[in-house]
This record gives sequence, C-alpha cells and structure tokens, in this order.
Amino acid sequence: MRHQKKTIKLGRTAEHRKALLANQVCSLIEHQRIKTTLAKAKAVRPLAERMVTLGKNGSIHARRTALAALRQKNAVRKLFDDIAPRSAERNGGYTRIVKLGHRKSDSAPMAFIEWVDMAEVLEEKPAKEPKAKKKEAEPKPQQTEPQQTEPQQTEPEQTEPERAESEKEEPVTEEEQTAEPSAPAEEPKPKKRRWFGRKPSDEK
Repeated sequence: MRHQKKTIKLGRTAEHRKALLANQVCSLIEHQRIKTTLAKAKAVRPLAERMVTLGKNGSIHARRTALAALRQKNAVRKLFDDIAPRSAERNGGYTRIVKLGHRKSDSAPMAFIEWVDMAEVLEEKPAKEPKAKKKEAEPKPQQTEPQQTEPQQTEPEQTEPERAESEKEEPVTEEEQTAEPSAPAEEPKPKKRRWFGRKPSDEK
C-alpha cells in the first residue's frame, strides 16, 4: 500500500523529475507566471513555496540550500532580492493555480501557476508604435548616353546624261492625284432568295 507517499512522480525518474521541477521554478521566478499541465503545476507548488521560505530567511546557509535545489545563480539572486521580500507579511500560500481547461491535442488539463503578490510588480508592456511608412523611392537620375554621330553617306556624283534622265522623270504631285475623278462605288445588287421546294417563276 502507498500510505504516506505523496510524491508526484510524473512518469519520470528521480533525477529527471528534480531537474524538471527546478527548471519550472526558475521559469516561474523569471516570468512571474507560467503555463503548464495541472499535474506539473501541483508538483511545482511545494518546491516554489519552500524556496520562498528560504528567501525570507535570507541567511547564507539558506541561499546555498536554494542554489543546490535550483542550480541557477540568477534565479536565486532574484528570489532573495525581489520575490521573497514581497511576501514578507504572508505566512504561506505564495502561489496560485488557475485552471484553463483541456488543450486540444491530447485533452490534458492545463493551468497557470503564478505568484500571489505578482500583480504589484508586473511591468506593463509598452504600446506598439505605428510603423513609419516607407519612404517613397526617389527617381534615379537617368544617365545620358552620349549621342553617337552617324557618318553621313555621300551620294555619288551623277554624270550629265543621268541628270537629264532624272529631270525628265518628275514625280506626280498630290494635286494631280486629287484632280482625277474617282469612280462611284457600285451598289451591291440584292440577292434573289430562292425558296426550297418551289421553282423560280422564270422556270415555269
């Protein structure tokens, strides 16, 4: 029978369980609130409250005992300097568990675990400033390409008989073309309809 055996094993070995709970308490000290499963939250609560009791003691021996359990110097420093003094007038009950219902993936019950006295110290997140609009792209100065001068083609000199022939063949001007009367366009004759099954009147 398991009488007087209240250790929550969480399906892990002793070494794994100690490391898990120590990391959870360090995260709780750093972030003031963590979201985890309900079983882990209930397992974290006794260790977290024991660490606050050591922090309220404030002796070197208590600090070394907390460091042996949590294994992180920064977390122990914040615990003794910030969190423990806030709960100086409170005799136990330093944490709170808030149930959140079941998560979608495996329907495990979820919960928040947080410090009871954290509301006084929570920092408000700065409001997000509207992003500045992107500067309009300035038109790039167009590079002027140097104009390439084409060599002028020199026409060959014409001989005297060729000049006389070119003078005779003068082009027809536009006035002469407009003077010629244009023939009226013939109107299309209406097509005779032929009814199928009837003979035309000419054939009768």
